[in-house]
Amino acid sequence: MIIPDDLKFTKSHEWVRFLDDDRIQIGITDFAQNALGDIVFINLPQEGDEAALGDPVCDFESVKAVEDIMSPASGEICAVNEELADTPELINSQPYAAWIVEICNISELADLLDAAAYRSYCDEEGV
Repeated sequence: MIIPDDLKFTKSHEWVRFLDDDRIQIGITDFAQNALGDIVFINLPQEGDEAALGDPVCDFESVKAVEDIMSPASGEICAVNEELADTPELINSQPYAAWIVEICNISELADLLDAAAYRSYCDEEGV
């Protein structure tokens, strides 16, 4: 399982990349994409939509299930990776390059784990 040291993580297996103090990119971890199986569709939000901490920001359909991707922050969706609409399988092949959305104007942020803490969490959870 790949866990990059330069990202932060949630216990629901989203990754967070800080672009600056008030803007983040989010995606799903290698563990999450592996658990989902082949992703065949993503229901992306729109730029300008509100993101609320702990609420779904989008959902994926895979060969195994439909899963919500939870927002690690409250703020505004200021960019959407439209490439995923046509090629959602990028999330399987490049989970840390295939970001889903950017959230800006952050008013609330989840308690995030660094790579070492996320690795320990996955080990403890048996994932």
